[in-house]
Amino acid sequence: MRKASKPIKIMENKKESAKQAVTISRVSTFEQRDAGNSLPAQEARMVAYCESKKLDIIKKIEFDESAYKDKRDEFDNAIDFIKRQKERIAVCFDKTDRLSRNIFDKRVPLLYEMAIGGKIELHFASENLVISPEISASEKFHFGINLGLAKYYSDAISDNVKRAFEKMRAQGVKTGHAPLGYKNIQITNEDGKIIEKDILPDPQKAPLVIEAFKLFATGEYSVKTMTAYMKKKGLKGNKKGKTIAESMMHKILADPFYYGEMKCKGQLYPHKYKPLISKLLYEDVQDILHGRYKNRVQMTAKEFVFGKGLLTCKRCGCSYSGEEKKGKFIYYACTNSKNKCKRIYVPERELLESVRKVLAKLQLSDEKVQEVLKGLKKSTEHKSLFQKNEMARLRSKYDSLTEKMDRFLDLFGERGLTKEAYDKKIAECVQEQKEIEIELEGHTEANEDYLVTAGRILDLSKRALEIFDNPNSEPGEKRQLLSYLIQNPTMDGKKLMFTLRNPFNKVLLLNEHPIKLRGRDSNLQPSRYT
Repeated sequence: MRKASKPIKIMENKKESAKQAVTISRVSTFEQRDAGNSLPAQEARMVAYCESKKLDIIKKIEFDESAYKDKRDEFDNAIDFIKRQKERIAVCFDKTDRLSRNIFDKRVPLLYEMAIGGKIELHFASENLVISPEISASEKFHFGINLGLAKYYSDAISDNVKRAFEKMRAQGVKTGHAPLGYKNIQITNEDGKIIEKDILPDPQKAPLVIEAFKLFATGEYSVKTMTAYMKKKGLKGNKKGKTIAESMMHKILADPFYYGEMKCKGQLYPHKYKPLISKLLYEDVQDILHGRYKNRVQMTAKEFVFGKGLLTCKRCGCSYSGEEKKGKFIYYACTNSKNKCKRIYVPERELLESVRKVLAKLQLSDEKVQEVLKGLKKSTEHKSLFQKNEMARLRSKYDSLTEKMDRFLDLFGERGLTKEAYDKKIAECVQEQKEIEIELEGHTEANEDYLVTAGRILDLSKRALEIFDNPNSEPGEKRQLLSYLIQNPTMDGKKLMFTLRNPFNKVLLLNEHPIKLRGRDSNLQPSRYT
């Protein structure tokens, strides 16, 4: 009789479950506000979990690091520690979102593969979920869903923050620190709770910032010299005791916030705070600022009439610089910084004579001055009527926009308008009102300065040659006069070319050709002088 064969024993190559554990607690800046997710709360839950699972905690790791960023140095250090362990250990998190909120994070598949391969176990205490070689299909699904929900929650937070910022920008509210010249203030109630935030001009710094814009607009300062001047005046940065640097001064002069708009990601939004300067002044500063940085000139200790980049080379666009020979003769030549030109020296006396001939033609007789003023006064009557109608039209349009915003609010309250559409329409109306305010400001300033400015222009035209020929005038004073009178002075070899600025070009033509002033402008075109 044949004996029955013995049953074959199947040997399972199964590692023992982990007996030791590493706990990892993490918070991000946003989640620190949530007491339920604080580091001590996470640790307490994981300690209780490990005790229930009879796991001996060999290391507690905690850090403050966003789980939605690629660079996670603290977490990478924790993974390095885990890799160095020779026995299978349990890596314990409170929840799945403490591991990561980004399903594309390279650390997620790394730890998951280590767990499936039996090198570690992943434990999520509050979700009672364990990732190991023995994981079931439903548990895998549970883990995947948790990761997806964590990413969804993080994306939702991001969307909410973006929408909040967009709403604040549409309402003209600035986030973050106020620019130099303003200060952030907080209004609190009796309990010390912040009920309102605002940005107001700084009584000490705002006047200095305004002065910086006005002085820079004269064209007599570079960013470097303006920085030095403001340091002497006592202007300091927002950080206590920090002096301003050239980069900070450049940032101030280029910031549209000071005239009423704030820049965010390359786009301008009108803000609700008090402007320090007009938009016209800001634009004048930008013209000088950009021009100065396109044509840097080498500053010298010696003052020259045509110095500080007043002259440029027609052939290569570089600046002309002055040099003194034998202690009394001054010559100018192209700096040739682009290595495209041949340095041709021109005596200063020849350049001065070219300008002098034109200034001599600006002189008007007393009779002609009176005739012009009489004509201007008559034309003012037409201008005033036009201005009155224009300002009435602008104010009516402004009031109409206010009524339109009230209607949008009613529609929004009745749910006839979505929140996104409401914010967009309000932002458009606010922007249009801001432009109207600027235009009204221009009309008001023009009304106040019209005849006064005309009188000054005629007086300066009459005395320009006298001022220029005054032997006591310093080179810097003459250069300032030329900057005010002429524009686009260029050198073509030894030939000086320029045009008179408006309205001095019209005064010159008035002197050469008797004309009748009419309306708001004589429509005379500038002439080129060589």
